[in-house]
Amino acid sequence: MISLAPLIILVLACLGNTASEKLPNILLILSDDQDVELRGMFPMEHTIEMLGFGGALFHNAYTPSPICCPARTSLLTGMYAHNHGTRNNSVSGGCYGPHWRRALEPRALPYILQQHGYNTFFGGKYLNQYWGAGDVPKGWNHFYGLHGNSRYYNYTLRENSGNVHYESTYLTDLLRDRAADFLRNATQSSEPFFAMVAPPAAHEPFTPAPRHEGVFSHIEALRTPSFNQVKQDKHWLVRAARRLPNETINTIDTYFQKRWETLLAVDELVVTLMGVLNDTQSLENTYIIYTSDNGYHVGQFAQPFDKRQPYETDINVPLLIRGPGIAPESHIDTAVSLVDLAPTILAWADIDTPSYMDGQSFHELLLNKRRRVPFFERSLLIEYWGEGTLATFNPECPWPEKDRLAQCTPAADCHCQDAWNNTYACLRNIRHREDRIYCEFRDNENFLEAYDLQLDPFQMTNIAYDLLPIERALYSLRLKNLTQCSGHSCFV
Repeated sequence: MISLAPLIILVLACLGNTASEKLPNILLILSDDQDVELRGMFPMEHTIEMLGFGGALFHNAYTPSPICCPARTSLLTGMYAHNHGTRNNSVSGGCYGPHWRRALEPRALPYILQQHGYNTFFGGKYLNQYWGAGDVPKGWNHFYGLHGNSRYYNYTLRENSGNVHYESTYLTDLLRDRAADFLRNATQSSEPFFAMVAPPAAHEPFTPAPRHEGVFSHIEALRTPSFNQVKQDKHWLVRAARRLPNETINTIDTYFQKRWETLLAVDELVVTLMGVLNDTQSLENTYIIYTSDNGYHVGQFAQPFDKRQPYETDINVPLLIRGPGIAPESHIDTAVSLVDLAPTILAWADIDTPSYMDGQSFHELLLNKRRRVPFFERSLLIEYWGEGTLATFNPECPWPEKDRLAQCTPAADCHCQDAWNNTYACLRNIRHREDRIYCEFRDNENFLEAYDLQLDPFQMTNIAYDLLPIERALYSLRLKNLTQCSGHSCFV
């Protein structure tokens, strides 16, 4: 008589392999304007514990453009801004403009995943110029998109087929509940899911949930060595700053406190969604990403409160990931960019990276079982186009309309934090024994800035004009190549 035991064992092994080969779920949580350099992750105690200590913590993650809409477009497309064409937060600057809707959205990450069988969900701030008209953006099965820019109350969401206005429901809490409901339903299906949740924190108007008001009222903004310092070796917009008066510093302290307080609700959101995944036995087959679109400064170099500058406060972003195959408490020093997220997510979904994507997957880095993952040399591109126009003139401030300045407000003592020619490209170079940034400004001076972050982590001393001519020429050539790169030619 032939024994069936080996056959049964073989069948069970095959079934086990099938179960283990089920495509993973993916949950991406994207905060707004959350820095790393000024301890922006301090309020995220549970997130750090569950994702950072429970997975991988990236120490050199960067936005490709320190402003919301270009950065979010890069995340969704895997492309640098010079290729996707979204240069600022306006429709004329490409933010949710015709080119995005016609050419980019059908090639973006959500649509690719949807076409490969993923059940997709979006909740929160999409792109700054999305106002809920027409059909739901391509790629989303379930869509709860905020009209316009971040806010916490008195907002409208496009909820699938219709627009719904909310007056007094705290947005982060609503997104938490919508996402939790989706996860409970999606985890009952055999389809994998991709869920993206984009709460408003820590973007202005910095409105914490009532339960969190005053939690950090005893805290003041971090007094870094660059705080309220006017440095003459910076590009003209920063060089022209005046020292901030006490009234503006008090405003900065208040904003700093409230930014942290808004993030407490995001930390709770992460806890809730992790709990749903655990309760539905889906946690171990789900990659969970936490990051932000860009950083933020508060008082550095006498710049009151904003992003848009090529300093670590504005370009360095949090990135924490846990999921299948990622060893707990992994620390990754290799430089990565938001443009790398789409290729990495596609690798998890067993989908080839399209040739038009400029980013590269760091999936293999995450599979290393050492706590300190081996370091790989990398150069990243940071690029920004100044937004100043005649329309950004503020009559409450003394500067003439013809100067085309922007972000000038009395709350900031009329310090203008952007201008028409605050345009630059930077090479962020992180290699063995080298941690530098080199920037070229497209202004009237063709100004240069460079910093050795190993020796000068607060970027107090511009060394661009002290570099050897050959060294400066090599940086410039590498930067030129990156600003013209596309696809695989961006891998340097």
